Amino acid sequence: MFDTKKVEIQWGGKTLTLETGRVARQADGAVIATLGETVVLCAVTAAKTVKEGQDFFPLTVHYQEKFSASGRIPGGFFKRERGATERETLISRLIDRPIRPLFPEGFYNEINCIAQVLSYDGENEPDIVAMVAASAALTISGVPFMGPIGAARVGYKDGEYQLNPTDGEVAEGELDLVVAATHDAVMMVESEAKELSEEVMLGAVMFAHKASQQIIDAIIDLAEQSAKDPWELAPVDDKSATMAKLKKAIGKDVEAAYKLTDKQARQNALNAARTKAREAFADLKESDPAQYLGTLKLVKKLEADVVRGAILKSGRRIDGRDTKTVRPIAAEVHFLPRAHGSALFTRGETQTIATTTLGTRDAEQMIDGLNGLSYQHFMLHYNFPPYSVGEVGRFGAPGRREIGHGKLAWRALHPVLPSKEEFPYTIRVTSDITESNGSSSMATVCGGSLSLMDAGVPLKRPVSGIAMGLILEGKDYAVLSDILGDEDHLGDMDFKVAGTSEGITSLQMDIKIAGITEEIMKVALAQAKDGRAHILAEMNKALGETRTELSAHAPRIETMQIDKSKIRDVIGTGGKVIREIVATTGAKVDIDDEGVIKISSSDGAQIEAAMNWIKGIVEEAEVGKIYNGKVVNIVDFGAFVNFMGGKDGLVHVSEMKNERVEKPGDVVTEGQEVKVKVLEIDPRGKVRLSMRVVDQETGAELEDTRPAREPRGERSDRGPRRDGGRDGGRGGDRGGDRGGDRGPRREGRGPRRERSEGGAKEGGDEGDAPAFAPAFLTGDRD
Repeated sequence: MFDTKKVEIQWGGKTLTLETGRVARQADGAVIATLGETVVLCAVTAAKTVKEGQDFFPLTVHYQEKFSASGRIPGGFFKRERGATERETLISRLIDRPIRPLFPEGFYNEINCIAQVLSYDGENEPDIVAMVAASAALTISGVPFMGPIGAARVGYKDGEYQLNPTDGEVAEGELDLVVAATHDAVMMVESEAKELSEEVMLGAVMFAHKASQQIIDAIIDLAEQSAKDPWELAPVDDKSATMAKLKKAIGKDVEAAYKLTDKQARQNALNAARTKAREAFADLKESDPAQYLGTLKLVKKLEADVVRGAILKSGRRIDGRDTKTVRPIAAEVHFLPRAHGSALFTRGETQTIATTTLGTRDAEQMIDGLNGLSYQHFMLHYNFPPYSVGEVGRFGAPGRREIGHGKLAWRALHPVLPSKEEFPYTIRVTSDITESNGSSSMATVCGGSLSLMDAGVPLKRPVSGIAMGLILEGKDYAVLSDILGDEDHLGDMDFKVAGTSEGITSLQMDIKIAGITEEIMKVALAQAKDGRAHILAEMNKALGETRTELSAHAPRIETMQIDKSKIRDVIGTGGKVIREIVATTGAKVDIDDEGVIKISSSDGAQIEAAMNWIKGIVEEAEVGKIYNGKVVNIVDFGAFVNFMGGKDGLVHVSEMKNERVEKPGDVVTEGQEVKVKVLEIDPRGKVRLSMRVVDQETGAELEDTRPAREPRGERSDRGPRRDGGRDGGRGGDRGGDRGGDRGPRREGRGPRRERSEGGAKEGGDEGDAPAFAPAFLTGDRD
């Protein structure tokens, strides 16, 4: 029933399988790629005709992660996969970027490339598998795809490169790099690194290229078994005569426009030249609409020829710079008064307002993915409103480009951030592009670094970024530092490099031609290093190091560790205790399973109050130590004082002052703050406190001036016995009245308890005094 074709190779110590002919047979090309137990299906379909008036290549790549692939049910109300997540969008771009340049110029048929993760083993990441499946599906589909491409992920640890490392290995290592390449040249690079040198990064790219060649050979083997007949393409018209006529009509106008260094003036001049071209070929609009549209598309090629030729011949760029000069830079921090950290970074005609906001643990981003729920404490959001390029257009939720640029800047800054233990804040950086003429993502890196330092985030080192370009004609080429928007559009490469003074933190490269060589990459990396150093020096003029103090508007977070056995005491039944702490002090309190407590507030007094409360719950009272307390209850024989969170103790009336006190209410009131010293903790945990030996103003301990009691005398020295005294001896029945005027004995009082040493009765007199009160305080003696 199935005409299944399969290729299997050993790749990086694991088995990679490519299979076609069993699933999705109605697609133009469908391949199931399996690495370990991670399985991705990619299906490619292409429109057989071109829509009328179509003048661009409508390639759409969709990558989707099925939660069933890892045995999970999606969260949320609908319980099904919905719109693309940020991760799915980024991987869709990862697949799109290397394959788009490999379709022939003038091919405008719509193509859908849909990759779905069917199984995920938690070890082999599906993004690389999806790229391989997409390349294989396109190669066997018959569409005019000048591939195949291969892909590989590379890690770096202990001086060794790792092919397709797991997530855990990437986290422990110093590099996470993804490369896509043809057999002869590199097409795309995406990476995050922990300040690695140019030599190490270049070596990693070449290591990945070599590994990707194994993938390409496997795809070719599969194509030889199962590829469909290639499409017949219409012959490409010779447009040299049309180009000559176009050049004669507007060539000088285009040359003059590109000599204008101001972007808006240059755009106005180019628009005028384009209008002139439409007028020059207006007769074709009615007689041959297709040729008319084709002629107008040649205007862009003419512009590219003018720019590229000027750069290769004279080394002079659009704005008058040479190939290595960086545009003028202006940077300032604390641009916004209420933001926790902010910076205005301007490079030429590209500008961003970058802000940093610090939050608590509850502000972390929750991510529901194949690996389950995870939390991200660092976020970077990039926004590109249409006014930044002087246009009218869509404004709203971020598109794929904005998500991709934001992730690139995130990768550049993430390696220099402190750990959560060092800096227990949730961090959000926002980059609002207010002007753009190329390299706005690298402006985000620079502005974001400055805003983080302005907010007091202890970065390892400042980070700068630069975008490199390439003009390649045959064997002649020029590498351009800090490219403009037009140099990006009309050039052959967009190579972004970010890093510190010690090394590279992020690398991203996109190619518009069939790949670049190791030699060109080496030149670009060296030139980018010089450019980064210059930009860092300009940034240092605004702020050379991280501020030592947080903004007055930022929350403060204090961390404390408690014993795990005390966690339940801090939380309380149903969260009662922790809710009371939060409600009473105003501070936020978070506690994890390891007993780490984070207390946050913009008011230091609230943090201190919450910390003291928690300490009172988890710490044990010390005899002889002085505490701050609050009177919570007043009774006839003294006052109960809360002095350690959930701990109360008794200040007996005799311990309130060094003089006789008739009523405790004459000395203290409920809610009053007092300072107390712990005198005694009995075996049952009851605490006896004293106010009289503590200075209530300063908290200093006072000398006990009360004279010591005389030693207890013999019974014959105690004076006459009171009337109605204790008849019947110690062991007898106490059924009679204790005194002549005391009235009848209360019912149910039970047997008499034994006296403690010194004559005090255990438990006190009828509940009026505490169990540990000395005998002379109980009222039993005259």
